[in-house]
Amino acid sequence: MKEIYQSSVKEVLGQMGSREEGLTIKEVEKSREKCGWNELAEGKKKSVLQIFLEQYKDFLVIILIASAIISGILGDAESAAVIVIVITMNAILGTVQTVKAEQSLQSLKKLSGPEAKVLRNGTVTPIPARELVVGDVILLEAGDYVPADGRLIENASLKIDESALTGESLAVEKSLDEIEEEVPLGDRNNMLFSGSFVTYGRGKAVVTSVGMQTEVGKIAGLLKSTSEKQTPLQVNLEEFGKKLSVLILVFCGILFGISVFRGENIGSAFMFAVALAVAAIPEALSSIVTIVLSFGTQKMAKEHAIIRKLQAVEGLGSVSVICSDKTGTLTQNKMTVEDYYIEGRRIRADEIDMVDSAQRFLLDCSILCNDSTNENGVEIGDPTETALINLGSRYGVEAAEVRESYPREDEIPFDSDRKMMSTLHRIDGENRMIVKGAVDRLLDLTDRIWTENGIREITKEDKEKIQSQNQEFSMEGLRVLAFTFREIPEEHLLTAEDEDHLVFLGMIAMMDPPREESKAAVEECIKAGIRPVMITGDHKITAAAIAKRIGILKDLSEACEGAEIENMSDEELREFVPKISVYARVSPEHKIRIVRAWQERGNIVSMTGDGVNDAPALKQADIGVAMGVTGTEVAKDAAAMVLTDDNFATIVKAVENGRNLYRNIKYAIQFLLSGNFGAILAVLYASIAGLPVPFAPVHLLFINLLTDSLPAIALGVEPHTSDVMNEKPRPADESILTKDFLSKIGLEGLVIGVMTMISFLTGYHQDGALLGSTYAFGTLCLARLFHGYNCKSDHPVIFTKRFFNNKWMQGAFALGAILITAVLTIPGLHQVFKVETLNFEQLGTVYLYAFACFPIIQLLKWVRGKLSE
Repeated sequence: MKEIYQSSVKEVLGQMGSREEGLTIKEVEKSREKCGWNELAEGKKKSVLQIFLEQYKDFLVIILIASAIISGILGDAESAAVIVIVITMNAILGTVQTVKAEQSLQSLKKLSGPEAKVLRNGTVTPIPARELVVGDVILLEAGDYVPADGRLIENASLKIDESALTGESLAVEKSLDEIEEEVPLGDRNNMLFSGSFVTYGRGKAVVTSVGMQTEVGKIAGLLKSTSEKQTPLQVNLEEFGKKLSVLILVFCGILFGISVFRGENIGSAFMFAVALAVAAIPEALSSIVTIVLSFGTQKMAKEHAIIRKLQAVEGLGSVSVICSDKTGTLTQNKMTVEDYYIEGRRIRADEIDMVDSAQRFLLDCSILCNDSTNENGVEIGDPTETALINLGSRYGVEAAEVRESYPREDEIPFDSDRKMMSTLHRIDGENRMIVKGAVDRLLDLTDRIWTENGIREITKEDKEKIQSQNQEFSMEGLRVLAFTFREIPEEHLLTAEDEDHLVFLGMIAMMDPPREESKAAVEECIKAGIRPVMITGDHKITAAAIAKRIGILKDLSEACEGAEIENMSDEELREFVPKISVYARVSPEHKIRIVRAWQERGNIVSMTGDGVNDAPALKQADIGVAMGVTGTEVAKDAAAMVLTDDNFATIVKAVENGRNLYRNIKYAIQFLLSGNFGAILAVLYASIAGLPVPFAPVHLLFINLLTDSLPAIALGVEPHTSDVMNEKPRPADESILTKDFLSKIGLEGLVIGVMTMISFLTGYHQDGALLGSTYAFGTLCLARLFHGYNCKSDHPVIFTKRFFNNKWMQGAFALGAILITAVLTIPGLHQVFKVETLNFEQLGTVYLYAFACFPIIQLLKWVRGKLSE
């Protein structure tokens, strides 16, 4: 069966059960019963309560809830309250971030257009676009949004901007002709698509699909079926939490068994095991990560990157492939004149000589044979025409002044069959017709040429040279317009017969140029081990030309069109994607498949875009990045991050921020786990050696609340450094707990654990178990505060500027030290915290043992660094 675009107007009207005068009211009702309303279906949204409850699904949280319940049953209300407060705060933070519900379909609905002009019973009637049905005949003119998909049945020079849907940077000239072969969406020139915008001309179309059956509707369906990806950190923390919880529970179970075997009270032994589990499991980790990422979003907002989904901050740091849209992302999304060709030579647009009469005349002609305007920065008209007006403004030649000097006396408007436009003006006392159009078409109508020695007959060699230059422009992705003219008798109105025997003047070549920052940003990506890939709906030659300029493309063999991957299997595409850097003429489905193929190869993929057609791929990508200025609301709502300056370079800065944040989060995890491991080793040693338990449950809860969280948060906001961009992206499946990372945690935890037990034994031998426990508690708290400085870097920080560069760390240390000193020295607190009040000498001993951990670990870092050189 033929596609609609392959059918004639008569055939389509028959298929749709319609006629050129439109439907009757009865036919409208019948059609609506069959195809429904012209609107997009909404998916079911989760309630705030559902989102809140989902925060408790984490394995670590479930363990902690169980611990809180058991603590409450056994009468330890303090422990239960602390656990509940911590996990509830975490759930609230997670809910606040998630409640920014998906609005993609709502934004897509807005694109359906608020109103449409429709023929009903042969009369033009304005109706809400929602009420359109298949078979309706709609009327369109410049400035209208297309309210539904349709087949054109009348055309008066209609041009439509479909960039939001197809990625095509230029307005598409529409035609009534059926298309014989199978072509992609962007080449269906006799079709209109919902959500596109009429920039020029008028037309009439019969509606062929409405609502979810339109191309925009299909994208809405893709959005509904596209699942969001967890970031590498989310995956890592989930796996890490499960493994850690199981290990700690096994250890606490063994400890409980040892205590009972030694004759201790079962209730007390169990409560201590629970307290140790609570202290050992870093339940604040999720909250700390959320807080650190929130700080990161504030920093990035100042650098033009708005984070919509919190985890995207870290995810950006893992990105190994950036799939970028071309129009408006890598380019300026504004047609600009690049070159002149006149008198047989190519002249760059910034080297035009306004004194040269030929060059000035070509500029004047481009302004006169032109319907666009640019007043007070507001551009109205076709982008190629506004580019010509803007060129004049660059040289101080204002369109209004030129048009006032040489007013238009007659015209033949542009149409897609003639591929030209003609205007008549009184210039230098002569009636002169200026003709602008396609190079091939105008050369056929030209018999003379303008030269510096005057007008002469055009030769075969002249035409070959012009054609060769036109080909060269085209290979560089430039759009080319030819300009010709001829004298016309006075008081003569223009006809199509006048568009002959023309004088060739020159050519003007233009394109949507790359952003100035794009080339440097691409270089930075490659240096950081990130593969930049261009995916666009534009033509292959145009896309390749831009990609070559900015360094994405080395050879044309690395570029392909969407049709080439249409029939590939997922396995074939997975093998194909590493060879290709530029994809042109792609559909939304192609974009998703390309992103998914890279993901299946183990890459973390960022997708950038601004159009409706980009939205499904933005959602499929690990990190979707939308343009804030030129981007559609659909793209912004589907993305995890929005760029307020539409600058590709901002993504690279965001990657740097993401890598720094991930490194800082690892420092925080290192701090938490090494400190917890030290406490566990101390308890394990005491149990095996038959010594009293070195900590009371309240000690562990104090450590957990005060000496864990504040330094960990401070480490999370360590000042960023640019050296992270010299590293390659970490593998998507790399766990946080690498062997190297675990060895650091183990070694540092061992030092803290040993010094804590030495302190315990010192106090125990001086005055029994209570003083020993007080010494151990004070030493562990203070050692962890000092340890915060160890975790600032993988290298020694002592005697470096980095030691003092984090005011948050100084504050966390000072507050923690004041609180623990108060607990150890104020007599009224000894009952609450189960400690013995220390004198000045005893306090000095505790500080000495705690501080000793710092230079020992710094020395170990130095040795480790030397061994790895």
